[in-house]
Amino acid sequence: MCMTNRIRHEFSTSLAAWAWLISLVLLVAACSSQENKYVPPPPPEVNVTRPIQKAVTEYLDLTGNLQAYEKVDLVARVEGFLKSIEFKDGDVVDKGQLLFVIEPQPYEARVQLAQANVEQQKATMDRAQQEYARQLRLIKQNATSQSEVEKWQSESDAAKAALNQAQANLKLAQINLGYTRITAPFKGRIGRRLEDPGNLVGSGSPTKLATLYRLDPIYAYFTLNERDLARLLAQTWQAGEPNRRDKPVPVFLSIEGEKGYPYEGYIDFASTEVDQTTGTLLLRGVFPNPVMNNVPALLPGMYAAVRIPVAVDKKALLIPEVALGINQGRHYVLVVNNENVVEQRTVQLGRQVDDLRVIEEGLKKEERVVVYGAQRARPGAKVTPVESSNEKQTEKKEDAS
Repeated sequence: MCMTNRIRHEFSTSLAAWAWLISLVLLVAACSSQENKYVPPPPPEVNVTRPIQKAVTEYLDLTGNLQAYEKVDLVARVEGFLKSIEFKDGDVVDKGQLLFVIEPQPYEARVQLAQANVEQQKATMDRAQQEYARQLRLIKQNATSQSEVEKWQSESDAAKAALNQAQANLKLAQINLGYTRITAPFKGRIGRRLEDPGNLVGSGSPTKLATLYRLDPIYAYFTLNERDLARLLAQTWQAGEPNRRDKPVPVFLSIEGEKGYPYEGYIDFASTEVDQTTGTLLLRGVFPNPVMNNVPALLPGMYAAVRIPVAVDKKALLIPEVALGINQGRHYVLVVNNENVVEQRTVQLGRQVDDLRVIEEGLKKEERVVVYGAQRARPGAKVTPVESSNEKQTEKKEDAS
């Protein structure tokens, strides 16, 4: 009896062990089949933004060169030894300031000689006029001849002519004496002296002594090709302003190494004809030229970048520059449609405005443009768009840089 119970107990224990083992195998198989089941990943996230619509000014970008507003070569107009130089090379001098002195003594003596000749001719003329008047009284008394009257009339006229000549010689002598003192005809910056004191100048021909420049304001000369000229004229007529003399055309300028166009001026001259050789029209702008520590910001001879505003697009669409791609010479953007599917869109670009680019064709205001994550945005595939403003895009770009 005991043996039978023992056999029954061992059989029950074995049966329970096999049941537990079979359950474990089934559980492992179930877990394995659940782990191997394919679950598709969610669509990749991409950063999108909508175009900004605002007014954008269209410009013509040109190149030109700077020239002084006024420039004069100071020369010795009379012959003599250079006595003194009254400035330092590169000084800013005022109008009327004395710059050079040529030995004045010979010219002072000539003035005195001419003055004495004038006095002598005055005395001669007075005597001739008095004698002529006396002869007129005597002829009325039949106390002189007609020939004597005519003689003194002639003497009086000759003396008057001699006096005029002497006065003219005096004026020339005074002018030449004035040429011994060379002064600045306007306020400006003077270059280096070309002659030193003690040298003979003005001998045979005028001797150049220095050059004076007026640099504030300063001129910028640049040319406009026929295509841009026709476009500018067409827009001017469309705006109803064929005659803009009473409204100066603004123009902006920058030089090498400067950011933007910090100098603002206006166009004060345009040539009356197009150069047939180059097909361009010469224009000139006037710009203020600030001076710091005796050094002007702009110097003649510099090359400059010039920008002229042409028209204003009040509803221009702009997107971040980083959103643009290029394929076979054509620019495109990636657009996420209403079903969150990526589309590749060919666009026509306009001008750049800071970190944004004007889109002239190929994009609508309400569309979403992929800015970051373009490597995960395949045309025709679904994505998860994360929308943000252009301001955040700019901050993100700056943080990345």
